[in-house]
Amino acid sequence: MGVLAVQADYAVELGAEDEALEMPWADEDQGLQYYDLKRHPELLARVEEAQRVPELGEFLAAVNSPVSMIETAKCDAWSSSEINPEEEIYAAPVKFVSYLDLLFSDQPQRFSLTEHENLAKSLSSLLKLAPDIPAAADFRIRRCYYHGENSKSEDGFYIACVKGSIRFYDQFPIRSHSSSSIGL
Repeated sequence: MGVLAVQADYAVELGAEDEALEMPWADEDQGLQYYDLKRHPELLARVEEAQRVPELGEFLAAVNSPVSMIETAKCDAWSSSEINPEEEIYAAPVKFVSYLDLLFSDQPQRFSLTEHENLAKSLSSLLKLAPDIPAAADFRIRRCYYHGENSKSEDGFYIACVKGSIRFYDQFPIRSHSSSSIGL
């Protein structure tokens, strides 16, 4: 199949109909909620996806560490047999998918579209340099409504690694590639 480079791209999605994030968030119907892993790393044990996919747990621990400039708001991981036309080059019947919502830890950066564009552009460029990993990453800059302690809400941004953001194909062992690809 030759050398495969990671496919990576980003876009800005700030239209009225585009997805947005409320922070902190909760889905009471499904019993899900936001865990502040940056300030309370012990809560990682409550993130079901991190327990099910240890590589995702390691990535969440690293991204939410005190030295990281970003943190996570949401995540998910699953496998899928829905192969898009652009994925057919990998000739695999199954892919592994990971989803993450990323926030700047620094409050002023959370409200800067330029900072989000620079980060998304840098991540996309950096990932394109990683050869021999059959993966793709799509970063979407979206609106985030940050709710403060006194009911004050401020409009800012976040970066979503959208559904299908990181893919692994079954001709490559998921465990051996998932750690390096999730860490991208």
